Amino acid sequence: MHHFEEMVQEADVHLSVARNPSTPQQTAEVTVFVNGTVIRAQERSENLYASIDLVSNKLSRQLRRYKERHSDHHHSPGHSASLTPSTESVLNDSAIDGSLLEGKEAHLPNPGVRRKYFTMTPMNADEARHQLELIDHDFYLFRDKKTKELQVIYKRNHGGYGIIQAKD
Repeated sequence: MHHFEEMVQEADVHLSVARNPSTPQQTAEVTVFVNGTVIRAQERSENLYASIDLVSNKLSRQLRRYKERHSDHHHSPGHSASLTPSTESVLNDSAIDGSLLEGKEAHLPNPGVRRKYFTMTPMNADEARHQLELIDHDFYLFRDKKTKELQVIYKRNHGGYGIIQAKD
């Protein structure tokens, strides 16, 4: 993956080992941020090193697809993809005074509920389908470029894609 290092601004890697001896699953999950695009891959196997190799191969294929799609011949002259700012450029440099934990109590969400927050750049259905392919999920929530409404694009069981949108 070293030949993609100029594209990737940030990567988030999670490695986990299931504690159930009857179904040994060791998972490698990687999310990379490339010029405002999120690319995600996840693989499970009985061996953590095998999972890492599998996720690395999958991520390489996705990055290659992204690079081919966004190479210069896909842009008209004078246009390019916007760059994602580096982590250092968005961090607040001010010092933290006092304790961050004092007087606070931990509140865990209900089991099975995980919240994710992300910027939703308006896009059309084709752009959303491409994002769905890059994140390695069954669905993708997006804001429609024309209507500004939230929609969900998903992979259909028998091939193809579907879109869910609110009915007025």
